[in-house]
Amino acid sequence: MYLLYSLLTFVGFVLVSPYFLYQAMRYRKYIGGLRQRLGYLPVSINLDGDESIWIHAVSVGEVLTARALIPGLRERYPRFRLFVSTTTMAGQQVAKRRLQDVDGIFYFPFDWAFIVNRTLDIVKPRLFLVMETEIWPNLLRACRARGVKTVLVNGRISSRSYPRYRLVRPLFRRVLADVDRFCMQSEESKRRLLELGADPARVTMTGSLKFDSLDAPAEATAQARSRDRVLRFFHVAANRTVIIAGSTLRGEEAAVLRAFRAVRGVAADALLILAPRHPERFGEVERLAVEAGFRTIRRSELPIDAEPRVDVVVLDTVGELARLYQIATIVFVGGSLVDAGGHNILEPAAFGKPILFGPHMQNFREIADTFLANGAARQVQSADDLEQRLVALLTDPVRQASLGAAARALIEANRGAREKTLAVVEDLLPPGKAGTDRVLPFRLVQ
Repeated sequence: MYLLYSLLTFVGFVLVSPYFLYQAMRYRKYIGGLRQRLGYLPVSINLDGDESIWIHAVSVGEVLTARALIPGLRERYPRFRLFVSTTTMAGQQVAKRRLQDVDGIFYFPFDWAFIVNRTLDIVKPRLFLVMETEIWPNLLRACRARGVKTVLVNGRISSRSYPRYRLVRPLFRRVLADVDRFCMQSEESKRRLLELGADPARVTMTGSLKFDSLDAPAEATAQARSRDRVLRFFHVAANRTVIIAGSTLRGEEAAVLRAFRAVRGVAADALLILAPRHPERFGEVERLAVEAGFRTIRRSELPIDAEPRVDVVVLDTVGELARLYQIATIVFVGGSLVDAGGHNILEPAAFGKPILFGPHMQNFREIADTFLANGAARQVQSADDLEQRLVALLTDPVRQASLGAAARALIEANRGAREKTLAVVEDLLPPGKAGTDRVLPFRLVQ
């Protein structure tokens, strides 16, 4: 079975390699981490061969979620080194910038046995934590053979992926047997995982770590100072209307720009911050805004000593969006007007912002439904509906405040997954027994 899987993934890799080659040449993607993806990590990443905890976080969202666990793991397992891997370049950049308390960051290896074993030889994990639902058969099998404990953290089985997993249920059941514990975000995801063949004794519903990964709300004056700093940094007047469209995909920006034109009818000085999901689309989105007749500038080109005299700012940096949400008047979360499954709505909710999203929220269905049921967000059905809802909210400050307050209240009510997840990890690998009795090599300090 594993040989067939490896052959199929190799054939798939060969077939899509022209696309990766184009991405590498056009956008400089994948090149920098190729050696690491082949299992050739710098020896210096674990020079003394210390045992470790390895967290895999695919991209930006998973990296930010992983922050919730890192302090607790450090406290419970002080003798282990702590490593984080990512799949995407954006995730790598954010991890290096936002994860200060880790010992090393590297690219996730291709899932072929000889490569994952090469990586394991250097990382030497005692515990492997994989964020959300990243199921890699050869790596999990190799971990099982080496006695490495494995935990799927913040797991979810979306309505989009569930039918695909069911098609390969016999294979999937065997792979799931190599995972020691599953910490699932919701009862629905737990039910789907059990139907796919997971051992019920290994599955726990811990809730979503995304709530715990958000910074706790500061007291009012500190929060105001934080917002003021962002406003000053971007030279935006405190009373200026700011619409943020976050994580947008192709097909959404045109609708947002059309809606923004209507917004300008009721707020003439309104500013739109457009944050495309994929960095390679920054130029394309900038052209769309210019062609729509708006004065447009990229975030990286903002003047440092004056308020931007533009209508649209294209956020062409990685990792700044979450911080910018605090200056928004209204937030639209992308990936939801087109059929892409939606994106995370929790970051703007933590700042108490009124949130709009489209009809396609399959990847965040439980969270989206909870927000809608509690009057903490509004769902739009089309580009026309987005335009109407934006204008209606802008002319109704009471409704804005109500949505924002409900969103923030939901964040606070749903914290707690961190401690439940760490309890599962402790049960699997008791901290008192996790230390090593071997003498650590002497390290020469220069």
